Amino acid sequence: MIDQRRRRMLDEMGLTVWRSRARAGQPVSETAPAEPAGDWSSLIASIEACQRCPLHATRQRAVPGVGDPAARLMIIGEAPGAEEDRRGEPFVGRAGQLLDAMLAAMGLDRQQDVFITNVVKSRPPENRDPTAEEIAACRPWLDAQLALIQPGVILAVGKIAAQSLTGSRQTMGRLRDQWHRFGDTGIPLRATYHPAYLLRRPDAKARAWADLVAVRRALRGASA
Repeated sequence: MIDQRRRRMLDEMGLTVWRSRARAGQPVSETAPAEPAGDWSSLIASIEACQRCPLHATRQRAVPGVGDPAARLMIIGEAPGAEEDRRGEPFVGRAGQLLDAMLAAMGLDRQQDVFITNVVKSRPPENRDPTAEEIAACRPWLDAQLALIQPGVILAVGKIAAQSLTGSRQTMGRLRDQWHRFGDTGIPLRATYHPAYLLRRPDAKARAWADLVAVRRALRGASA
């Protein structure tokens, strides 16, 4: 069962997980009866059964996330791609390999030290950018994950994730290299380039590494 402190956090943030209808594979409307996510397995099951936006009709699998549900670092990207849609895991393929290498350089492992997810849990067709409506439909799931994990630091990778989580329309060049706070939670948030972008623009890797160093320092400070 969810402890009282986390239940209060969920209530204060207005987070809702429509578990009964999602488990039955039924569409979940904005006016459906709401219930806070009581445990991690129920939340993941609800995400996998979600039909809150049209993306459920074209996906192969929902992609809730991967890693440690008690991680101090939460990495949030934009949306699954084709391989992620097939495997049900975020950040696989070449971009995922680069992300794993970046984590290894920080002394971290994707299965044990971080939790990795996206602002949208289903793949948009043709790997297009998710729409504002799709991001909004998925936001309760992301907020519930954040409330249950309670990370010490958030790393937003890619412009869409960074803009969504900061509420800013600024470019990545302006959003990175500084600390933000996530909503009312006060969780420190850093933005950096998406690994897929770094594959296309290797010259940006040094700037991305500077962002990761800042995150590593923040994690060490939080641990101390």
